Amino acid sequence: MPTSLVLAIFGTTVPDALPGLIAIRNQCRAAFPHSETHFACTSDTIRAIWRQRAADPDYRRLHPDVPEEIFSLRGVLATVGHLQDMGQRKIVIQPAAIAPAEEYHDLLSCVRGLASMRAAQPQRAPFAALALGRPLLGGQGRRPYADDILAVAQALAGDAELARREKAMLLYAGHGSALFPVGGLYLEFAARMRQLYPDVVTEIACLESFPNLSDVMEKLSVSDMRRIIIRPLLVAAGMHTRQHLAGDEPSSWRSRFVQAGWQVMPVLTGLGEVAAIAQIFARHAADAAADAGFGL
Repeated sequence: MPTSLVLAIFGTTVPDALPGLIAIRNQCRAAFPHSETHFACTSDTIRAIWRQRAADPDYRRLHPDVPEEIFSLRGVLATVGHLQDMGQRKIVIQPAAIAPAEEYHDLLSCVRGLASMRAAQPQRAPFAALALGRPLLGGQGRRPYADDILAVAQALAGDAELARREKAMLLYAGHGSALFPVGGLYLEFAARMRQLYPDVVTEIACLESFPNLSDVMEKLSVSDMRRIIIRPLLVAAGMHTRQHLAGDEPSSWRSRFVQAGWQVMPVLTGLGEVAAIAQIFARHAADAAADAGFGL
């Protein structure tokens, strides 16, 4: 029976940030050559912007590297409905998310609703199996989240090496959530990085919620080191990275550190561009399929 993988992304309007998403999609296509892999965009706003750009020939001419699939992004429901209409009855939805916050729980609700659909004759049911993968740092389910955090920390050995080479502290910037208590996952990730790479001073702060930047800056202020790498713990280095983290406005993270006398090195690539991270997303999709009783 045909199988499909839906890579659920929040998306980005920044063309230079697309490699973080495309790399995960390409890794999944390589890992599951017998299944179809498609994007689904969870942001109504981002889908609308790309539809507007799709109708603008000048924009297309100036951005020839943007894949056609980005110009025609669908939402999750539309993507799953299209695949079901095409005869795909075993589907995994894999969120390209870091932590199980709003986006993940919205997807969970969507999948549960779709999976609850029944038919008088089982063979006529819309889906034979519908599964949801877990975020990068783990989520609700059978798999221990601590194992996922360890795998992510191991995959980011290159960040620790960069910090060593530059003789700098390493500060990860997570998105965080005002509605879901995911701060503990971020803190455990930072602790695991310090455990694996004890010679690198590693901290984490979130754009939303705890731990915030002010807390971390106060903690770091006691150090004699005044050189820091800001690394987005985000799948794609979009507007958050280019404005809120590395931008020139006084409220950006870079500006705040510079004002406090630090040398700042922002990283302008998303986690998706790290091959080992893309592989973790693919493994999470494979786990979801296996837990649902099928393979991709």
